[in-house]
Amino acid sequence: MLELDELKAQLKTYEEPMQQMRSSLDLDNKEKRAEELERTMSEPGFWENPENASKLQKELGALRNGMEAFSKLENLYEETLMLIDMANEDDDASVLDDVRADINQFQETFEQMRIRTLLSGPYDGNDAIVTLHSGAGGTEACDWCGMLYRMYSRWIDKKGLSMEILDSLDGDEAGIKSITFQVNGENAYGLLKSEMGIHRLVRISPFNAAGKRQTSFVSCDVMPDIEEDVDIEVRDEDIRIDTYRSSGAGGQHINKTSSAIRITHFPTGIVVTCQNERSQFQNKDKAMQMLKARLLMLKMEENREKAAGIRGEVKEIGWGSQIRSYVFQPYTMVKDLRTGQETGNVQAVMDGDLDPFIDAYLKWDSLGRPDRKAMSAD
Repeated sequence: MLELDELKAQLKTYEEPMQQMRSSLDLDNKEKRAEELERTMSEPGFWENPENASKLQKELGALRNGMEAFSKLENLYEETLMLIDMANEDDDASVLDDVRADINQFQETFEQMRIRTLLSGPYDGNDAIVTLHSGAGGTEACDWCGMLYRMYSRWIDKKGLSMEILDSLDGDEAGIKSITFQVNGENAYGLLKSEMGIHRLVRISPFNAAGKRQTSFVSCDVMPDIEEDVDIEVRDEDIRIDTYRSSGAGGQHINKTSSAIRITHFPTGIVVTCQNERSQFQNKDKAMQMLKARLLMLKMEENREKAAGIRGEVKEIGWGSQIRSYVFQPYTMVKDLRTGQETGNVQAVMDGDLDPFIDAYLKWDSLGRPDRKAMSAD
């Protein structure tokens, strides 16, 4: 049948890309590593070091998940080809809708797997630490910060990841002045690194009695949670460590002691805070870990800019430095100013539908971040 032959030809165009994907995923070596980990985990005394055991268990889970996902994709490809051949032999047109549905499912799954191959950075597989800071816009900006936190919370739930708040500061009237939270799960940093930058909101402010349109800004900083010791020197004279009373949930202890930690790094102006752990010492260790990770990311970005022959700039949380615009009035649009990805369904994005923007960023980043003329969404 002609239609079945055309569908088969369409599916066969993926034969070579499938082989390339298998090579990119390095599945043979991953299988060897998984077998090695399983042997290690079966040895006596493996669980005597819970921290190392947990780390290896997490690595094995990620390896198995990746291999199983590609195996399912291969099976879908082979089963769909088999269905087409059987239908051709029987001259059975009744399966056309099923074949089309299977091919659509294959194409969607293939694209998701292809995006996975782009997560090849040294820390892409790590957990992520995200910090949101309200910028220009006062109470409106604090409300916008709270809205973005909700958006990321919804996305985290949809992806099956988990989250814990490390530090937060409420706005004076509404919303959030700043919040730092850790996202735990496979490729959390690799996916969320796309969100780093200034997010701009345009809407008619509910806090403006005149009902005028207002623009607000929130900065989003994302860094990997690097558990191993980072080879970054932090001199005592370059930092100030402040202690303060924790706020928010946490029971009596968190409200009665000055266990929260703030570290300010003078040469870069980086400030990190942590109030999640029970003791001041634990908060200090976590905050220092966050500072070193942030300095490492800064160093890596500077090296990248030098290699590309560009100069990095310190961006203020305001006009001219946004990566994405969210327009609620007079029309609705969310547009990423780096990749050109956009949608008119603002509500879906605010409910956590971020994958199209994340996928577009990963493709753009893999091509070396080609220049794109930023167009205002206003």
